[in-house]
Amino acid sequence: MNQKLFDSEIKIMELIWDNEPISAKELSLIAGERIGWNKNTTYTVIKKLETKGFVKRNEPGFMCTSLISRTDVRNAETQSLIDKLFGGSRKALFSALLQDETLSNDDITELKELIEKR
Repeated sequence: MNQKLFDSEIKIMELIWDNEPISAKELSLIAGERIGWNKNTTYTVIKKLETKGFVKRNEPGFMCTSLISRTDVRNAETQSLIDKLFGGSRKALFSALLQDETLSNDDITELKELIEKR
């Protein structure tokens, strides 16, 4: 993923992933309901996503489908955060996450299992 997704674009991508394929009109209605956006704002963000190559719109009905997975976006955003705030260190990220968190024994066991599976 070479291009950055802005928060507004991620909001629309989430709606697309949850509902695809979805018409631009339906998407604007859901965005209006959930985010409070008007149709023009939603269409502008869809066009930006299409220009960046993250969304494809097809006729009839301007049906929108994603060209990138939710997992790919999460991975790229996570790596960007790790690079920006933790000098690229996943260990530093986990340390920061665990500092103020009270974990149950079940949580600790589950985290250990996830690490061991790697």
